[in-house]
Amino acid sequence: MSATLQLHSSPAPLLQVHDLSVRFGAKEVVRGVSFAIAPGEKLALVGESGSGKTITALSLLRLAGNAVITGQAHLQGRGDLLALTEREMRGVRGGDIAMVFQEPMTALNPLMTIGMQIAEILQLKKGLTGAQCAQAAIELLAQTGIPEPARRANSFPHQLSGGQRQRAMIAMALASAPKLLLADEPTTALDVTLRGQILDLLSDLQRQTGMAVLLITHDLNLVRRFADRVAVMEQGVLVEQGPVADVFGAPQHTYTRRLIASQPRRDVAEADPPAGTPPVVRTQNVRVVYPTPLPGIKGWFKKGEFVAVQAATLQLLPGQTLGVVGESGSGKSTLAQAILGLLPYSGDLEVGGSAWQQPATRNTPANQQLRRRVQVVFQDPFSSLSPRLTVEEIVGEGLKVHEPALGVAQRRARVEAALDEVGLAEAQYPRLLERYPHEFSGGQRQRLAIARALIVQPQVLVLDEPTSALDVTIQQQVLSLLQRLQKEKGLSYLLITHDVQVIRAMAHDVVVMKDGMIVENGTVAQILDAPSHPYTQRLVAAAGIES
Repeated sequence: MSATLQLHSSPAPLLQVHDLSVRFGAKEVVRGVSFAIAPGEKLALVGESGSGKTITALSLLRLAGNAVITGQAHLQGRGDLLALTEREMRGVRGGDIAMVFQEPMTALNPLMTIGMQIAEILQLKKGLTGAQCAQAAIELLAQTGIPEPARRANSFPHQLSGGQRQRAMIAMALASAPKLLLADEPTTALDVTLRGQILDLLSDLQRQTGMAVLLITHDLNLVRRFADRVAVMEQGVLVEQGPVADVFGAPQHTYTRRLIASQPRRDVAEADPPAGTPPVVRTQNVRVVYPTPLPGIKGWFKKGEFVAVQAATLQLLPGQTLGVVGESGSGKSTLAQAILGLLPYSGDLEVGGSAWQQPATRNTPANQQLRRRVQVVFQDPFSSLSPRLTVEEIVGEGLKVHEPALGVAQRRARVEAALDEVGLAEAQYPRLLERYPHEFSGGQRQRLAIARALIVQPQVLVLDEPTSALDVTIQQQVLSLLQRLQKEKGLSYLLITHDVQVIRAMAHDVVVMKDGMIVENGTVAQILDAPSHPYTQRLVAAAGIES
């Protein structure tokens, strides 16, 4: 299906983009893109990282740095955006067209309160007085569903939760009553329930104001739930577009079919271990607290405490995956760090039948042996791999600690074997051992992180959001790799995530955490198909899974 021939049939589109191309130097990153958005329409632009989605949106506002932009982008009442002067574009940006960015913490000014940042736009675009700006900022925050908007208007970005920061960004975008809202991955950094809340908010605001929305995302579930039409991009080219039901129901392009087929698939050993098999991880009434300052003179003499995990009881059996699911702040990662021996805790906690020698954070010989049994793969491989070390140094680092007697040649052979196990071979990647992390894609970096964890031959891998930073197709590749390794090596996984679809694909048993407590546990079928706790029911419903 030709993307350029399927322009929207509206006689008067709000935005008509024709033959848009974007080039940085000699590299063309967007090529011949054409689409239209009608007033009040919701169009989703989907594709993997690097497909050109965000550059396309930024080019419409002429914010793509030193890019050379050609083509046409006609906005109702403004003419061709690509032919306007910079002075004229200032009236368009934040006026006719507003943008909500992926990560509000980096998009918001940390030195100004939320109210001040909204007031700045109102003063610039609407010419309101200071008092009018302050009142309008509170009303906008209330419109986006932020509780206590008058108080939150005086808060700085770091004092708000992730969902509240994203709502504040939306309030800023709505300040000038735009005709078109560009929403660039507005829910990627949020929990599943917050994603649903932000999408519902955008839908409600779109109906109330009549604005059109261009949603940029790689999350196909969000597209199904939110958009009227969808346009699919691959390597800078728009390969397919049409109504959501048509494109998802009968995709014409090979790339679209591959995207739709890349949802997490379950491929794990379903047989339970024999009765009486001892668990590889067992916790009983584990409690983790963080010290907090007390106000006034009392704070000089003692500290208060914040209970991050309380009365956590669970077990992980050999060769199985225990999913730990919950929203940010539920205590998932804190519990994982206690199991890894990285945080002090109280209660009973055993890995492979042995308890950490207290305090668990001490690197005693006994604790060092225990650390070999349980390794971790983090959420963001780019930040968890040292940029100063080569692949050989990164993957072989654990051997220097746990098998110091190995010679250079022996260690290199083990590194090569570990890399080969995760699908990275010298034949496919010349000079593999000499490369640095920045020379690899996100999925390849996550494979490096898995190889680093596997090289010391652990019993347990703690997987802390291992795919949330990856595109949908790369996510499926990494999950398939983890499933294969589990079958071949009999590994046990403690899977920390807020992605219910990943839990369904990977887990045998599930525990659900809320406010530091385990509120429900059982098999994956029990928890996802028949959740009993209201919080679990809300999580499952927000993920779009029928219970």
